[in-house]
Amino acid sequence: MSTNAIIFLILAYFGVLILISYFTGKEDSNDAFFKANKSAPWYLVAFGMIGTSLSGVTFISVPGAVEAKQFGYFQVVLGYFFGYLVIAYVLLPLYYKMNLTSIYTYLKERFGKVSYKTGSIAFLISRIVGASLRLFLVAKVLQLLVFDKILIFDQYTIPFPITVVITVALIWLYTFRGGIKTIIFTDTLQTLFMLISVVVTISFLANALDLNSISEVYNNVKASKLSKVFFFDDFNDAQYFIKSFLAGIFITITMTGLDQDMMQKNLTCKNLKDAQKNMVSFSVILIFVNILFLVLGLLLTQYAQQHGITANKDDLFPTIAMLPEIGVITSAFFLLGLIAAAYSSADSALTSLTTSFCIDIIELDKKPKDSQKRVRKQVHILFSFILVLVIILFDLLFTDVSVIWELFKAAGYTYGPLLGLFAFGILTKKHLKDSYVWIIALIAPVVSYLINMFSVDLLNGYQIGFEILIINGLLTFLGLLFITKKSQLNTD
Repeated sequence: MSTNAIIFLILAYFGVLILISYFTGKEDSNDAFFKANKSAPWYLVAFGMIGTSLSGVTFISVPGAVEAKQFGYFQVVLGYFFGYLVIAYVLLPLYYKMNLTSIYTYLKERFGKVSYKTGSIAFLISRIVGASLRLFLVAKVLQLLVFDKILIFDQYTIPFPITVVITVALIWLYTFRGGIKTIIFTDTLQTLFMLISVVVTISFLANALDLNSISEVYNNVKASKLSKVFFFDDFNDAQYFIKSFLAGIFITITMTGLDQDMMQKNLTCKNLKDAQKNMVSFSVILIFVNILFLVLGLLLTQYAQQHGITANKDDLFPTIAMLPEIGVITSAFFLLGLIAAAYSSADSALTSLTTSFCIDIIELDKKPKDSQKRVRKQVHILFSFILVLVIILFDLLFTDVSVIWELFKAAGYTYGPLLGLFAFGILTKKHLKDSYVWIIALIAPVVSYLINMFSVDLLNGYQIGFEILIINGLLTFLGLLFITKKSQLNTD
């Protein structure tokens, strides 16, 4: 696929997104930007959340990790399902009962202002890291496929920082007016492109491997050693089933249920019943979508082995997808799928960062009415610049990693305090010395990091995987017990 064709495809794609934003962003109000006027159809929210949940990281890293980790990731996916049930029937009723715009307002009502700000800041850090990692991945692919091939003055290629600026600027362009109202519709389109891309690529690979029917693909997957799902042999293994399954539950509760980005979409539904229908249907569909990605990874690995392709991990899918023999159609859908997966996550992240900062940190509702919209737009631009800077920093830090594992590692440290705070608020009736909460939120991730660093030596070879999130949340919960108000301790 030629460079000019790729550029045309990208411009056409974003032309459609900007057109959608034009029609959905006509009501340039804060209520539409933050809550879509609480009128979003639940089925659109559910479908669009698939793309947001998966992102460009899943699109690239899950298939790329099959060679090394087999289908072990599916153990985490099974945990996701039960985590979504907790969100649907524990967290969503709480959020709708309190009529929240930012879910961290719950911490203010339950514990006080310091807890509220601590939760908000933990989210801001978590989402900046997560969104930046996702955009970093797609920016690297675009750099490889497009911008490294464009010459300026016939000798200089476009540098990576410029690629990052273009990547983030495109998001800002179609979200700065409509916010979450626009994103609900753009995410629906982007999820559709992503799923079509996966199916088209699987179809090509199946034909190339002489698998001429769905049953032959199934038998091929079943017979392969790479399709091993469950790991029960070694408890010390980071992929041990119980560890992965529990981690999946808590990753979902924190990275979706305690995440303003994901919950902001659910809170745009008309009522609690619609939001619960959205969450349950989404959780079922997500299982089958992840199966598609794992099958794709297996077929990509087999194709690479047959054709002597040495690319692996995050380079595997992009390398094969852009080979001349793959064909223009498959390559085009790969690009559309990658861009759609990355942007469906990143656009809502930028909007949710703006929302949380406006409502939780600077308390926009207390500012003069005539300045609120202007301040919101300034914050939106501010976080665009922050994402650019962090992505460029990641380019200096990450060299040979599978990004999805780094994403979950980061989530384990940044979302742990949120897990501990919300669990303490929901599971106990105790009140806290609010001014000390931020100290616990700092100590717990540091102790978790130290435990993870020395776990193999101290715990007889035990390797900590995704469960670092559980450890971090538990340490936060235990730490909060030490700052419980004494009068409350006596009465409880």
